[in-house]
Amino acid sequence: MPAPALFMFSALSQYVGAAVAVGLFDHMPATTVAWWRLAVSAVLLVAWRRPWRAPWTLRTLAGSALFGVVLGAMNLLFYAAIAYLPLGTAVSLEYLGPVAVAALAGRGARVRVAVGLALLGVVSISGLGLDWSAPGTAAGAAFAVLAGAAWAVYIVLGRRIAAGRDGLTSLAVGTIVGAIFYAPVAVPTAGVALSDLALLAAVVGVGVLSSLIPYAIEQVALTRLAAHTFALLTSLLPATSLLVGLVVLGQVPTVGEAVGLVLISVAVLLARTDAQRGGTGPAPPGGPEGPEGS
Repeated sequence: MPAPALFMFSALSQYVGAAVAVGLFDHMPATTVAWWRLAVSAVLLVAWRRPWRAPWTLRTLAGSALFGVVLGAMNLLFYAAIAYLPLGTAVSLEYLGPVAVAALAGRGARVRVAVGLALLGVVSISGLGLDWSAPGTAAGAAFAVLAGAAWAVYIVLGRRIAAGRDGLTSLAVGTIVGAIFYAPVAVPTAGVALSDLALLAAVVGVGVLSSLIPYAIEQVALTRLAAHTFALLTSLLPATSLLVGLVVLGQVPTVGEAVGLVLISVAVLLARTDAQRGGTGPAPPGGPEGPEGS
């Protein structure tokens, strides 16, 4: 299969996993579903990567542990966001994090235009697209922006980790730490998934669709993608999430949301192209931007 098709299949898997997660919010809190994703992906990644075979120092363990805590925060915040906002809208707002990282790493007119378009996208989504009178809208928007901030920190940490060792092995350890660290958030309600075989299958499915499949595919696809192709495909991801939200969840975007999504997608394209022209260092685990928050 061509690398661009693999990349988009990975993205579809992530967003379908997020759509399955939305369906579980009627049974348990969004943060509990996010924790289950962490826990399931931790088990699967450890079985796949077997991190105990790698040499570890206190410094590398601490770095991976911090990485996992940030990853967990990113996922919990994103799932909290999609409990209140349409999937495409939440993904668009979350992408402000990677745009900010790329903008800080780049220079010139391209970066300034990217930042301007991203801000216009936010204005379009927040000013024209969202119904602020609806319960939870403000909280959902705040969670999405905070998830983007966590994603930005994740990218910076991930590049440092990937510069020194196998990123996926560090990711396996990080997800274990993240699952343990955030367990208190989920303990009161996590048992609901164990009470019903269908719910258990669903939370495992979320972990497989949102984490394991994308991580595995990206190991093949990203090594075969040219920088400009990757930038273009990345810019299509917010639209892909909107499509999944529309088809799977029946979430019809408003005009303001659709316009904002397009503006942010163009900003992602410009920022990513500039960052890759300038060279931003090693890619974080899970790909050049790391596993997407959704």
